[in-house]
Amino acid sequence: MAKTIVGLEITEEGVRAAEVTTGKTPTIVAYGAVPLPAGAAKDSEVFDTDAVVLAIRQLWSRAGITAKKVVLGIGSRRILVRDYTTQAMRPELLAQALPFQVQDLLPVPADQAVLDFYPVSQDGDQVTGLLVAAVAETVEDLVATVSGAKIDVEVVDLAPFALARAISRVASAGETVAALHLGDHTSYVVVVQNGIPRFVRIIPAEIMTAAVRAHAEAVGDADAPAFDEVLETVPSTADGPRLRRSGARGTAQPAAGMSRSAIDDIVNRLGSTLRFYGDRSLDAPVTRVLLSGAGAAVDGIPAALSASLPIPVQIIGASGVFDSRRGFDGPDDDLNLITTAALALEGDR
Repeated sequence: MAKTIVGLEITEEGVRAAEVTTGKTPTIVAYGAVPLPAGAAKDSEVFDTDAVVLAIRQLWSRAGITAKKVVLGIGSRRILVRDYTTQAMRPELLAQALPFQVQDLLPVPADQAVLDFYPVSQDGDQVTGLLVAAVAETVEDLVATVSGAKIDVEVVDLAPFALARAISRVASAGETVAALHLGDHTSYVVVVQNGIPRFVRIIPAEIMTAAVRAHAEAVGDADAPAFDEVLETVPSTADGPRLRRSGARGTAQPAAGMSRSAIDDIVNRLGSTLRFYGDRSLDAPVTRVLLSGAGAAVDGIPAALSASLPIPVQIIGASGVFDSRRGFDGPDDDLNLITTAALALEGDR
């Protein structure tokens, strides 16, 4: 059997994993998700260790996942990701110097943070890249929780970096693509060129996805409104189903469960983030936007984004990047798993 690696994510609504073969043609051989009780986890933090451990064990059993080593993805609004320029030096020397260089930028003392630096470009003796900082205790708690389920965490990876690896497999050479992963409570904006993430932002955004709806019903929120089917798409391309534009600007109808103002707020924040990147990166303008995550299946959001942006907007799921030994149970699985499965992709991480 081919060697496999498992990508694992822990969200407020549940735990999600995908087992993927290594090599030139990565294939999803098993995947699944198990819901969590309310309050067990939130924003890449675990509050009920026993509940999360039980869910991970159930996930492995129900999904038929065999590998015991995982890449754990984290993506939290508490994680700092920002542009940073420093003197070029060997990676091991930079790792030693970085805590002293960035102390003033961190919300916690440097010895209480996990730091990483992803180089993007170099000009003379100066290298510019993405500084990533997370609270060490949070990361350690996540790893300890997964270990409690008898699963070994080989690597902890930033989920937006995994998304960048996935997008690089479908982008053309030299093309600059913006990937927007619309999650239940947190969304990622990643701009990728030639496989390199040039820009990353993590944005808190509450979206009434199917998982959020189910979670609300499970805890007895009878007032949580139902919402409609996913937006209409035209036939799939190699990059995934293409969004059918709604026509005149602003004519898309909002989903039941999300007000027009809530949709507009999300669209405006995502659009402002892309404009911020564009104003600072005139040499590499974004040529298209790829939407993923369960929020991309919520009626009203993709169409509103398409109407508000001057560049093509498409939807992409794991099926646009990976082969799979079985079909996906629903659109949310396909849309969510692109990042989860990409955690297992080999490459820079």
